[in-house]
Amino acid sequence: MKSELAVLHSAAEWAEKYGATARRAVISVGNFDGLHLGHQRILRAVVQRAHTTGDLATVVTFDPHPMKVLRPQQAPLLVQTLSQRLDGFASFGIDAALVLHFDLALASLPAREFVRTLLVEKLRVSQILVGANFRFGHRQEGNVALLDEMGAQFGFAVQTVEPVVVGGEVVSSTSVRRAIAEGRAGDAAQLLGRPFALTGEIVRGSGRGSTIVFPTLNLAPEQELLPKTGVYATEAVLHGRTYRAATNVGFRPTFNGTHLSIETHLFNFAETMTEGRLEVRFWERLRDEQKFNGPEELRAQIAADIEQARELFRRHDQSAATPQRA
Repeated sequence: MKSELAVLHSAAEWAEKYGATARRAVISVGNFDGLHLGHQRILRAVVQRAHTTGDLATVVTFDPHPMKVLRPQQAPLLVQTLSQRLDGFASFGIDAALVLHFDLALASLPAREFVRTLLVEKLRVSQILVGANFRFGHRQEGNVALLDEMGAQFGFAVQTVEPVVVGGEVVSSTSVRRAIAEGRAGDAAQLLGRPFALTGEIVRGSGRGSTIVFPTLNLAPEQELLPKTGVYATEAVLHGRTYRAATNVGFRPTFNGTHLSIETHLFNFAETMTEGRLEVRFWERLRDEQKFNGPEELRAQIAADIEQARELFRRHDQSAATPQRA
């Protein structure tokens, strides 16, 4: 259930919007990169609890990712943009997102001070929901035990939300990143509960797509993490409409390309577009990118890729239409 999400960037903005009300906040704190199934379980619990108590369902998150400030050489490539995360919060019914600018000053704030000055005094927290391994504050000194102690002192409850396990593996942002980077789009979709998506602007390509009869839209992605090179069965969202598609992520070796490109052929779409917004959702990886002897051989392979993608979506549609037996 998508809500009208209030996006705030400081305690002062929070006070301006909610300071005059008597509502407290049910809160979760984290980076939430990817909004995978584990994150979704926490968000649903936050919303459910807030609806029960009449409090504000709230997420406290950070931008940029803390690792980019503390250890930039080790910082992960992010699965989502901040905009995607905020859209995700809204889709789960979160009322407010406090997006804190992460810098060295915030990094040096002791865990107890973070809880007392921000969560208790400013946000008037009534309950905090986090994973069992949650850490926060200067040098990650804060944990669930500290939250329990401070909850008893300041009058808020702490709930630990169990992780989600898929295929014997705990779902995490790390496992999602690994699946995407290795080209395991289907596995990533299982961990995310939806296909991994790239968003961005349509840009002009080389024009070679039209010369081999399969015109493409070329995406300049906003995300940091890109899927492994290769050909994928995808969906493309353009002007609010969703098209089945096939996408090549790679360097176009048949034409001795040197720059990575993301080229998507939309099924049943004949318009020529060189600008606008595009979202590409990755369902399954079909094959490696490879070099062909020339345009004719490449054309034949693309036709086969498109048919393979169509067949994958036909099977998916049939499966979705088949009633599940109890």
